[in-house]
Amino acid sequence: MGEVSFILVVFLCIVAFFLFMYFVPVGLWITAIFAGVKVTIGELIGMRIRKVPPSIIVNSLITATKAGIPLTTRELETHYLAGGNVPNVIRALISADKANITLSFKQATAIDLAGRDVFQAVQISVNPKVINTPKVAAVAADGIQLIAIARVTVRASLAQLVGGAGEETILARVGEGIVTSIGSAVSHKEVLANPDKISKLVLSRGLDAGTAFEILSIDIADVDVGANIGAKLQTDQAAADLRVAEAKAEERRAMAVAVEQEMKAKAQEARAKVIEAEAEIPKSIAAAFLNGNLGVMDYYKMQNVQADTEMRNSISGSGKSGSGPAPSK
Repeated sequence: MGEVSFILVVFLCIVAFFLFMYFVPVGLWITAIFAGVKVTIGELIGMRIRKVPPSIIVNSLITATKAGIPLTTRELETHYLAGGNVPNVIRALISADKANITLSFKQATAIDLAGRDVFQAVQISVNPKVINTPKVAAVAADGIQLIAIARVTVRASLAQLVGGAGEETILARVGEGIVTSIGSAVSHKEVLANPDKISKLVLSRGLDAGTAFEILSIDIADVDVGANIGAKLQTDQAAADLRVAEAKAEERRAMAVAVEQEMKAKAQEARAKVIEAEAEIPKSIAAAFLNGNLGVMDYYKMQNVQADTEMRNSISGSGKSGSGPAPSK
C-alpha cells in the first residue's frame, strides 16, 4: 500500500512539474533576460491563459529589440489576438528600417490585417516588380489591328496598401491606355515606327491613382500587326448592303407579279362582262322581232355584214371564223 501511494505521489509531482513548466516557461524567460528583453513571469503566465503562444511573442520581441525597434509585449499580443502574423510584421519592420523606408508598427499591422503580405510589400517597395500585360488588341484609324504587349514596372506604395487596388486594376488601366493610344493613331505605321509614344501617353495618364502601386515605367515589349479590321468591316457592310438590295428587289418583283395577276384578273372580269353583254344581243333581236321593230330583210342584211367581216378577218388572219348561219342568196 505504501508503494502505491509513493508511485501516485511521484506521478502527481511529474504532472505538476510539466504543468508548471507549461504555464511558466522558465527557459523562455531566461532567454529573454539574456537578450535584454524585459518580460516578467506574470506576463508569460498571462499569455498562456489568454492562449497566446509565448514563444512567438518573446522571440519576435527579441528580434525587434536586437534590430533597434522598440515594441512591447502588449502590442504584439494585441496584433496576434486580432489574427495577425506577428513574425511577418517584425520582418517587414526590420526590412523597412534597413532600407530607410518609413513604416510604423501601426501601419504595418493595418496592412497585415488587411490581408496583404506586408513583408512582400516592403520587398516590392525596395525592389520594383515587373508585370507583363496580356496581349492587347487595338485598331488604328486606318483599320489595321495591332497587338501589343507591355511590361509595367511598379513599386509598392505602403501608404496605399490598405484600400488600394491591386495588380488587376493596373493591368486593366494599362490595357485601356494602350487601346486608346493605338486607336488615336492615324496610321498603324506610325505606331510601329514609334512604339514609345504608346508608353509615354499611357504613363502620362496617372494610371496608378487609387492603387497600391506606383508605376515607374511602361515599356512596349512587342507590337504585331493583326487583321485588316477596316477591310473586313467594309466587306461585311457590302455583303449586308447586297442582301438588303436583293431583299428589296425581291419585294419589288413580288409586287410586280401581284400587280400583273391583278391586271389579268381585271381583264378576265372585263371579258366576262363583254360576254355577258353579247349574250343579251339575241334577246334584244328577238324582242325587236316581236315588237315589229326589226324585219326579216334587216336581219339578213345584218347577217351578211357579219359574214363579210368574218371572211375578211379570216383572210387577214386576225379574226376567228363566225358561228352564225350562212346568208342565203
